Amino acid sequence: MRGIVLAAAGVAISCFLSACSSMSGSDQYSSNKPQRTQENVDYAARMPSQIASRGEKVIIVNPRVHAWGAYDGSGQLVKGGVATAGSDWCSDIHRRCHTRVGSFRINSLGSEGCKSHIFPLPHGGAPMPYCMYFNGGQALHGSYEVVDGNISHGCVRLHVADAEWIRFNFARVGTKVVVQSY
Repeated sequence: MRGIVLAAAGVAISCFLSACSSMSGSDQYSSNKPQRTQENVDYAARMPSQIASRGEKVIIVNPRVHAWGAYDGSGQLVKGGVATAGSDWCSDIHRRCHTRVGSFRINSLGSEGCKSHIFPLPHGGAPMPYCMYFNGGQALHGSYEVVDGNISHGCVRLHVADAEWIRFNFARVGTKVVVQSY
């Protein structure tokens, strides 16, 4: 939540690693029913305004509140928005397809023309503008189907403009991506 400053390093690191961005105890954002995003919803406000920092930039994705935040080296929230993470179940592949939880590093940066090699089945080709791979086949990328819910095959979908901003103004190969727990 905007305005929360995590003062004690131990608490901040604990919260950072355990996905405690919903400090109010409210479960208002945990609905399993995805809804189309509304332009007037401030998804950045769903992320802490400050995190414990180790002097490096980090992108945090919180699938519980369907939001992402980009933090500078001092731990200050620079920008945030809506994030659609992996679904509880993908009927076409007959399994859960959550985005893997943990800490990763971006290992490649794609262009506007980035496309999936797998989805839709069987030949791929789904647009993934400005893809930034961080865990095998999982990436942060732009999408025209970003909702307030988790419906992807494991990637983190962002509005195309947000993915473009991250790709060209924030991320580099090696930038840390933290996917918090569902």
